[in-house]
Amino acid sequence: MSAVIEAICISTKKGIVKKPVAQAEFQVGFGIAGDAHGGDWHRQISLLAGESIDRVKEKLPALKDGAFAENIVTRGIDLAAVKVGDCLRIGDKIVLEITQIGKKCHNDGCAIKKATGDCIMPREGLFAKVMQGGIAKAGDEIVAEQGEQ
Repeated sequence: MSAVIEAICISTKKGIVKKPVAQAEFQVGFGIAGDAHGGDWHRQISLLAGESIDRVKEKLPALKDGAFAENIVTRGIDLAAVKVGDCLRIGDKIVLEITQIGKKCHNDGCAIKKATGDCIMPREGLFAKVMQGGIAKAGDEIVAEQGEQ
């Protein structure tokens, strides 16, 4: 089985849960059109593995895609093996370059950390910038490619 995009999520404001969308336009130098986290910076796109989210759902079964403010939920790809400088190719057009792994949780802890005692985003979240744009949707293939060594 190939690795796929399980969900693409966006929000119109920072600090709120992202909601799944049917498809999204990835824009070079910005991120996802219409997403509040887009812009000219290194964290245009955030990714989490669906397998990691599944572990949190064991404690919070009602958890929805986008609850960690992730843009992309993947399935079947080992995101833990991806390094800064590596690229992720979505379909045959979109290329994301990994720029950061993990991020500090909110000062007082996010709602998920408060409910479960843990948050996976600081350890397992990946951040990327869009190097080649295009349209993507859930079900599209995603492949990791090593960066320059």
